[in-house]
Amino acid sequence: MNLDLSYTLLTFYKFVDIPNPTEVVADHKEFCDDIGLKGRIFIGEEGISATLTGRTGQIKAYRLYLDSIPFFRDIPDIDDKACRVDSHKFNKMIVRYRKEIVALGKSFSAEQIEQAKHKISIDEFKKILENDNDSHVILDMRNDYEYKLGHFKNAIPAGTIQFREVPDLVNNYKEQFGDKPVIMYCTGGIRCEKLSAMLEEAGMPGVFQLDGGVVKYVNKYQTTHWLGNLYTFDERVSCPVADSDEKIVITNCHYSGKTADIYFNCRYGPCNDQIIALPEEYKRHFGFCSEECYHKSLADLLVRNDFTFDKFNYKILRGQIKADPTRYDEISRKINIHLRQNLDGVIFNHPKSNKIKRISPISQLV
Repeated sequence: MNLDLSYTLLTFYKFVDIPNPTEVVADHKEFCDDIGLKGRIFIGEEGISATLTGRTGQIKAYRLYLDSIPFFRDIPDIDDKACRVDSHKFNKMIVRYRKEIVALGKSFSAEQIEQAKHKISIDEFKKILENDNDSHVILDMRNDYEYKLGHFKNAIPAGTIQFREVPDLVNNYKEQFGDKPVIMYCTGGIRCEKLSAMLEEAGMPGVFQLDGGVVKYVNKYQTTHWLGNLYTFDERVSCPVADSDEKIVITNCHYSGKTADIYFNCRYGPCNDQIIALPEEYKRHFGFCSEECYHKSLADLLVRNDFTFDKFNYKILRGQIKADPTRYDEISRKINIHLRQNLDGVIFNHPKSNKIKRISPISQLV
């Protein structure tokens, strides 16, 4: 089947000192809304970070707009990290002020980040991977749920669930890696650029960063030394980096154990755990990750809407209870009957919710 790849997905960032970011945000939002782009853009004193989609003409207009703003001229890798997609990958356009364009718990000036750069090209990185020896530490600076879905061969996970946890792990890295040269990578490069300044301050100078991150690498080399899918922060979530007959899947279905590479969220609101599952198994279990979450939803009715296979609007029904508490028993009974009918005879292999566990930086190598 030939897809209509008439949309472009841009993902880029630039560290640049912006003294008046709120004014820049307002103008940026107005322009993006006017031309019909969709995506997520954060602008702050540190610079800009963006992922957005648009048709060819819209993207050209946006590129001209960026070039008209002194702060946003000459954005690195904006072409190398672009890719063609078949539709918008966001449902709206968000442009917001954010003090840190990537959250690490500390801000740095553009000069500090520039001085701490120690970049390694994707071609140099490929050669190191091809040697397949123990000369370097390859450190995946993405979070554990991203690493789980896919990573470079022999890469070590950072061991984080949120990026801002990294400063607390630096001493561990020093002890574990010793004097070995470290090459770190992340999705598009932004986390590693900022982290390099923090590591310099913390006594780990000279740590290399993969130039352009995973996106730039797989846009050129696809599955060469890459295992699994790439986690993306748009509606795709789990993105193959090559055609189906070439990709390597390293993950399994949460329910059946069969090979799978699609992320879903548990539909019990307080859990919302990300699980990898086959679509038919996720539907069969009505979106609950465990027996615990299913039974809790019967008690407190906190089920997330999912109109792909469940037409019930739980949010509206809970709103009706809030508006008229005397209807609680009636609506609770209605939801319980609906859930029990759809899950009659379904067995959960997981008795309890299994929120993603932290991966030790030295425990898992694939």
